[in-house]
Amino acid sequence: MPEPYTEPSASSTPRVSAPPPFIRPARRSDEDRLGVLTRDAWSPLHAVAPRPAAPYEPFFDDRHEPSHYLVAEVDGDVMGFIRVVPPTPLASNRHVRQIQGLEIDEAARRRGVGRALLRAAYETSRRQGATRLTLRVLGHNAPARALYEAEGFVVEGIQPGEFLIEGEYVDDVLMGRSLLDS
Repeated sequence: MPEPYTEPSASSTPRVSAPPPFIRPARRSDEDRLGVLTRDAWSPLHAVAPRPAAPYEPFFDDRHEPSHYLVAEVDGDVMGFIRVVPPTPLASNRHVRQIQGLEIDEAARRRGVGRALLRAAYETSRRQGATRLTLRVLGHNAPARALYEAEGFVVEGIQPGEFLIEGEYVDDVLMGRSLLDS
């Protein structure tokens, strides 16, 4: 799931003015940091899998290669990532990329890291020939949905009660946006 960015509300602390994050492709050497970031950011707000427990699986594997990820560095430290991949191996939808993960370290939230990663994903996807970008987000994750909507994503479908998380049925919201418009 592509979360857990937390968009500030009108009553929250104003966004801290800071230099923009440096966005780069992931490297195999980022594996330990990305694993820690994912475990630390785990929340039922965005996770459909149980909380990770030791011994931890490798972050990178045959289906999750460094080439699928962009990472955000803030002050030289990796503070977030986005995973963008083709949703299927079919030629008929090779024009689509799908966000299958967006994580931001708690210390870097409300500093524009999520937005910067999304915008870098648009450019990377366009360079790969994509004209559409899609994602799935849990219905109860209002902060992430607000960010995606602010970035031009629209709801394209809802799978009601698709997940049972902590005793509650949660909708799976499908969102997408064109990459031709901006």
